Amino acid sequence: MDFTQKRRQRFISEEYFEWWSRFHLESIEQWTHTLPAEGTPEEKQAGAAYFRADSRFSLMLLRYTAGEPIAPMREELEQVVAAYEEYAQRESLVYRPGWPAFRLSQLGDYERAMQLIGLCHLLHRNDLLPRIAALEDPTYRARDTLYEDLLAYGMEGRTDVDSWFHESYRDCINSMYGDSDEESLADLNAYLEKWYASMKDLGWHDSHLNLSNEWGLYVGYWAIEAAALAYLLELDDTSLREHIVYPKDLVDFGRNYQESSPPAPVSTAPTPVRTGQICPETGVWKAQGHSVPGVLVNQGERMPDVFAPDKSGAFRPQPALWTLERKA
Repeated sequence: MDFTQKRRQRFISEEYFEWWSRFHLESIEQWTHTLPAEGTPEEKQAGAAYFRADSRFSLMLLRYTAGEPIAPMREELEQVVAAYEEYAQRESLVYRPGWPAFRLSQLGDYERAMQLIGLCHLLHRNDLLPRIAALEDPTYRARDTLYEDLLAYGMEGRTDVDSWFHESYRDCINSMYGDSDEESLADLNAYLEKWYASMKDLGWHDSHLNLSNEWGLYVGYWAIEAAALAYLLELDDTSLREHIVYPKDLVDFGRNYQESSPPAPVSTAPTPVRTGQICPETGVWKAQGHSVPGVLVNQGERMPDVFAPDKSGAFRPQPALWTLERKA
């Protein structure tokens, strides 16, 4: 199919897509083996981890915008979440344990976090929701309605809260509490109508006006959280499809997905857990990013600090992200 026929937004060109796809793939490779020049060792590791996570997310959305198949996004989404888990773990060494991957009080981070949660629903990857919650809950649990409610559609034990960080999301939030489908649709239409203008202070706003090889901030303008709510609320989204920022193909994928479809590879190992969280399975656990032996932790115990050398070479306890090395 011709590129102009398959692309999902009219702004993107085939040349731009190919150039920036290569850029993000090369960026992931570069920052896997290279560290930024400035900062402490911990800050350099965190910076490289951020660049990798950002490029993985950008590449995933860029491919969707260009009209690539949606099914591979199920696996790509897990890779994005894993990249942000590593970034948060690195940041916790710079700041404090439990430092969030996304600072929800900042609009750009908030937008990306809601997009990721929305994608979990639309791509049938609700298994990733607890991992996203683990990134944000230490700082933001019970502080934002949209965050809590989107998680609650796939997780037990979330909190009912009547406050949120960004007023521009009010219509999106109201859509979940309409007395009828018509009210919910009216709220979502109002939200989509204002969505792009509400993002005017973000760096990517109007980036489609300069699609060059030197300026690659445009990866698509998508109100994914609105699409997720239309899907979760089982709304007739005919009117929503008139908005260019409404990712209707993701909604169609969510509605038509069958469990018999080839699933994205899912590890049978327990989800990585952080220092202070409850150990889900007895075994030898390895601290990511530290060249130290694994430690035996019993199910039900809290995950420990890792004893690892700091930049002076002295061993000291540090928070870590733990993965199961082998069962005991």
